[in-house]
Formats: sequence, C-alpha cells, structure tokens
Amino acid sequence: MKTKLLLMTGLVVALPLLLSSCGSSEPKTEAAAATTPGVLVADAWVRATVGARDTTMTAAFMALTNPGKSEISLTSATSPVAGLVQLHEMSMKDGKMVMQEKTGGIKVPAESHAHLAPSGDHVMLMGLKQPLKPGDEVPLTLKFSDGSSHDLTVPVKAFTEEEEHYHPSTTPSPAS
Repeated sequence: MKTKLLLMTGLVVALPLLLSSCGSSEPKTEAAAATTPGVLVADAWVRATVGARDTTMTAAFMALTNPGKSEISLTSATSPVAGLVQLHEMSMKDGKMVMQEKTGGIKVPAESHAHLAPSGDHVMLMGLKQPLKPGDEVPLTLKFSDGSSHDLTVPVKAFTEEEEHYHPSTTPSPAS
C-alpha cells in the first residue's frame, strides 16, 4: 500500500512535466526564434587621436553580424568620452569623397554582415573630452532597431592610413 501511494504521488508530480514536453513543435519554433541572438559585434576598435591634427574627433570600426531572419539596423551609439556620437558614411559628392551622417542607420542584412571600416560606414565620436592614445579603452554603447543594445569596451589603436578622410587637409592633393 505504501509503495502504491509513493508511486501515485511520483506520477502526479511527474505527469505535468512529461505532458508539457509533448506539445506541438510550434512552441519550440517560437522559443528558438526568441533566443536567436541579435547583432553580434566583433573586432571593434577606435582610431587613436594622439598625433592627429584634430584630437577632438575620431571613429570606431567593427564587424556586425546578423544571424537572424530579419534585417536589423544600428540606429545610434553613445560614449561618455565624446560630446556627440553619430553614425557616418563616406560618399562621393562633386567628385570628392566626403563624410556625412548616415540617415536611417547602418543596415545589417538578415543572415549576413556589415563592416564598419575606414573610408566606409563608421561610428563617429566628436567633441572628445581628452586625446586617445593606443592602448586606451573607450566605453561604447550600440543601439539597434530590434531594441537590443551592446555595451562595449573598445581598444584604441594607432591608425595613419587615409587620415585625410577624418581630418581634411587644406592643401589640395595632386590630380591623378
């Protein structure tokens, strides 16, 4: 009798757990969709300002990967080291490469990636509160159209190539 009572009690406790795992595949699909990560951020870095003509601004670069089934956009960024942070792009205007704010954010296609790189899309940090040297670290928060955000600590690295794109020279370059 005692054994039957123990078995019955065990069955009453275990039955709801067993039944809950026997549902249709629909809840599993929803659960899988809910756990699909948002945009993944890799290889982020900030250009050093030490030695630059203008130490009040710099840019952050990184790789953004979207493993999801819908496009997501990087919509904004913030950093306590800068008075203003904007999403920028490089584009041709009147035969010259110019930097401008990117309207609508930076798109990261579904199941694909976007690279923020010198001479392309980037996160612009302006009104810097101090010069940045290689080895420093910059706190950076990225906000995305899906409501997610990433708090990063980004290393500062030396960068000298194509400096004219970020610190325009008053001396005209020779014609090609």
